[in-house]
Amino acid sequence: MKIHEFEHGLKDRVAIVTGAAFGNGSAFCERLAEEGAIVVIADLADASETAEKVRQAGGRALTVKADCTKPEDVQALIDATLKEFGTIDILVHNVGIYDEAPLELITHEQWSRMMEINLTSLFLVTQAVLPTMKAKNFGRIITMSSNTVWLGTPFLSHYAAAKMGVIGFTRSLASEIGKHGITINAITVGLTATQRPHDVRLSKTILEHILPEQAVHRPDEPEDIANLVAFLALPASGIITGQTINVDGGAARH
Repeated sequence: MKIHEFEHGLKDRVAIVTGAAFGNGSAFCERLAEEGAIVVIADLADASETAEKVRQAGGRALTVKADCTKPEDVQALIDATLKEFGTIDILVHNVGIYDEAPLELITHEQWSRMMEINLTSLFLVTQAVLPTMKAKNFGRIITMSSNTVWLGTPFLSHYAAAKMGVIGFTRSLASEIGKHGITINAITVGLTATQRPHDVRLSKTILEHILPEQAVHRPDEPEDIANLVAFLALPASGIITGQTINVDGGAARH
């Protein structure tokens, strides 16, 4: 049984996916399209390849160039979505950056950038979609955190702080918006096969360090996370909110 057979699936639901030009975000778009969703692909980078994947999966796509740390860009994203499709049902906020550094070498600029991109962008986009979701008494918001918040990984104090902030934001907001038929859940992910950092310590052998610690000894793939994203977007998942679900092959267990 496919996911879309549960309670009408995602047919004609409008989903905004941020940070969706490549990697995990692109996989999320494709998976949502497979389940019948209309997908708005938001990114600063060229998202034409993701749009083509959505269309090949049988879905409709709209690409919007947006810097989700800028209120004016976020408002333009919302306006474009509503103009084209008239509503917003789902938000998958995938915008984020990763960087490693010992705490004493992290500059104020690096710290601020980490918080702005990983956390402030979430605040801005979520705040912007809520009026439409509240008006229709339905919404699904999915936020992306990291399994490093459970592992205490060194050299990631700024990154882990921002990603733990995503979890706190998710839990608190769930209490505000549940009465409006809106759920919000976080996913903590490991290092996926398509999103390995290129300029950090252990970048060449990082998976060799991670895999032995996992219960499932294979790299995490974007599709692994995309399947959970699709489920959490369903109307049938409406009783699940304020939760953090870990998808990393069992590297972290909590």
